[in-house]
Amino acid sequence: MVAEIRRVKQRSGCPVSISLEIFGDRWSLLIIRDLMVRGYKTFKEFQESGEGIATNILADRLTKLEAAGIITAHVENTDRRRVNYRLSEKGVDLAPVLLELLIWGAKHEHTGAPCAIIDNMAHDREAVLTEVRRRWEHRDPRPFLPKFEEDSSRSTSVKRLAKSTK
Repeated sequence: MVAEIRRVKQRSGCPVSISLEIFGDRWSLLIIRDLMVRGYKTFKEFQESGEGIATNILADRLTKLEAAGIITAHVENTDRRRVNYRLSEKGVDLAPVLLELLIWGAKHEHTGAPCAIIDNMAHDREAVLTEVRRRWEHRDPRPFLPKFEEDSSRSTSVKRLAKSTK
């Protein structure tokens, strides 16, 4: 599957602005997250991720991410109707960004992320990034993180994490 190349006129030469033009919506970052840490690779898996993305938006974001060189799409050999997506090297280079978003969100908001996992990630970022890269290089399909569930009991855990990361 080849994505059409679409160039958006840049608002400025600012690297943050340019980056946000490519993946600055929540859906694109969630797709990248699912590829990177959940081991998802198909349209159906992204659609069933629990985020509630509409199929037309999912198809559009996959096309945009492929056109930007962040993901690649490959038709499956055994079923030509099925497309598997994978992060490109450009996409896996977003691992530090996603890691910091994950740690920041768990530190400042009520989330379903288990505190012990987030604590470990916050204290050894390099090990996390090394493992994400290793899994990408070896095409390891195992999820790196569990799917986080809504958990109202996290209010004290968030405060503990905030103190431990200072």
